[in-house]
Amino acid sequence: MGITSISVRRARRAGSAATAAVLGILAVSATPALAATDGSADKPGGKKPSDSAAPAGSPAAARSASGIPLGISRLAQGTGRDVAITIDDGPDPRWTPQVLQVLRKNHVKATFCMIGTKAQKYPELVREVAADGHRLCNHSVDHDVTMDHKPVAFQKQQILQGKAMIEKAAPGVPVGYYRAPGGAFTPDSRAIAAASGMRPLGWSVDPKDWSRPGLPAIISAVEEKLPQQPTVLFHDGGGDRSETVAALKEYLPWLTSQGYRFAFPARTTP
Repeated sequence: MGITSISVRRARRAGSAATAAVLGILAVSATPALAATDGSADKPGGKKPSDSAAPAGSPAAARSASGIPLGISRLAQGTGRDVAITIDDGPDPRWTPQVLQVLRKNHVKATFCMIGTKAQKYPELVREVAADGHRLCNHSVDHDVTMDHKPVAFQKQQILQGKAMIEKAAPGVPVGYYRAPGGAFTPDSRAIAAASGMRPLGWSVDPKDWSRPGLPAIISAVEEKLPQQPTVLFHDGGGDRSETVAALKEYLPWLTSQGYRFAFPARTTP
């Protein structure tokens, strides 16, 4: 065998090894092709979140041993003009009852993403939310927006203890979702949440009501260019939520007039 033939075979073997190495790296990182548009992204290492609409069999469609997808859910359940309303950072003794009143008046069921310490402080509000037929979501123990930069053990404590605090406030009521503070998910936090039966929950419409931009700005943000089956983010805690209450009073009837149906966020679809 000539020198040229030997060189070609060696080059082919080297190329195959390099390709295998690259594929191995991609398989481990499981980085999807689509980036989050809502801020709920995996932060460390530049990784992006698994997309809730990823094709079956793709890394983003991976599931935990519990059967809960690891991808971040941003879609409302349903197949048509469905919208999921989510309420964050409560419960709050002033604002949560007002939000509940607006939801009742408009016959809307929402998902409340609760902070563990607040659930512990106001368990009667957690039970009132559950009694009205809304779903519960774990928003960590104390809303540490830097937890994505902290050790996995800290993330695990925040997620599991937050869930336990909400469950203690409303015994027997399932906590089916986990929303990272500030949307700062990590691959580990998603895996921890899914393993304990909670779907990682993002959003697709953010009116930034927490910053109190004014009622017109909130309404404009939630009514213009709605994506398919949107998950909309509002807040009942963390400060003065009077603009949020006012916005919900206008927004919920508008959605109904536009032919939308209210649903919960997707939990078990990829």
